[in-house]
Amino acid sequence: MSALSDPGLWLAAFAGGAFGAALGALPAFAFMGIIVIAGETANVVTEAVGVEAQIAITDSIAFGPVFGPHISFAGGAAAAAYAARKGYMDTGFDYHEAKNISHALGTRYDVLAVGGVFGVFGMIVRQTSGGLGMPWDPIAMGVVISAVAHRLIFGYSLIGSVHVDSLWDMTPFESEEMHTTAEGGEIVADGGETAEKAATDREDGSQRLVVEPWLPQQYRWGNVAMLGLVVGLLGGYLVVVTGSVFLGFGISAATLFFLACGVEQIPVTHHITLPASTAAVALAGGTTDMAMLPALAIAAVFGLSGALSGEIVQRVFYAHGDTHFDPPAAAIALNTFFIAVLYYVGLFPGFSWLPL
Repeated sequence: MSALSDPGLWLAAFAGGAFGAALGALPAFAFMGIIVIAGETANVVTEAVGVEAQIAITDSIAFGPVFGPHISFAGGAAAAAYAARKGYMDTGFDYHEAKNISHALGTRYDVLAVGGVFGVFGMIVRQTSGGLGMPWDPIAMGVVISAVAHRLIFGYSLIGSVHVDSLWDMTPFESEEMHTTAEGGEIVADGGETAEKAATDREDGSQRLVVEPWLPQQYRWGNVAMLGLVVGLLGGYLVVVTGSVFLGFGISAATLFFLACGVEQIPVTHHITLPASTAAVALAGGTTDMAMLPALAIAAVFGLSGALSGEIVQRVFYAHGDTHFDPPAAAIALNTFFIAVLYYVGLFPGFSWLPL
């Protein structure tokens, strides 16, 4: 029986998407990170004691039809887009309410149903992409395609309204420039009574920032590049010493609990650790028995690439839009594609865990 013909998979995916909506997309994703840590730890321990059968916590649960990001996270993000469109969300969020993926959406049956439907959609994308052996991470691609789908289905613009001369320009955020929304208002800038009025208007929803960076603490090119290098090195080191290609990703994802709880300055790094560790294993020919320095070198390169490509995606698809479009998922899909290409042209002797 193929995976898509299994009714249990469809029901589990629906439940997982609804769960992501109830809990909130970001908390659900962070919870997935904790499960990955548990699963990869179990795998490392069983291998260390000589047990051949590994415990499938990571594959079956964390990346499976309930907590997989393509299901619970994507379902939660879609449900937030729906709830904001219906006027259910009034949290005082700085950006459009549909971008508030930290907010638990509770128990409204229609919101949970939307999350469930998009959970099923994410499962279909993942199973189809993986089954066809497409050259990228099928889970990350499921998150990306789900985001495109919920924007189009719920009537949001794919890119958003661009009120600056260039998609790349983040400086209006630094000066707190605002723009008119459907509720009215006028463009204002930081300073004096105008700024005070802007703050009031922003609270009642009539003003929006001209540019809304995905992470106010993580958008300057130099800072993003430095973060990519150092976290890439960490991802490479972890895969060398543990043999787990997903442990760094799990740790990065789990740290987002702090971000979901409102702790400022927490970086987002799972789009750095996963490409870094994947590239290290691919360079080693698909084995986790690798030399330290080459693994760290290629991990730093792909850590940098993951960080910068995520920033490019946020400037194009997030900063001007109304719903959450996940830069890390897009960066992971893009960088795993790069790894697949390097394998196909013979520069990498292996392709790690990719479904090629």
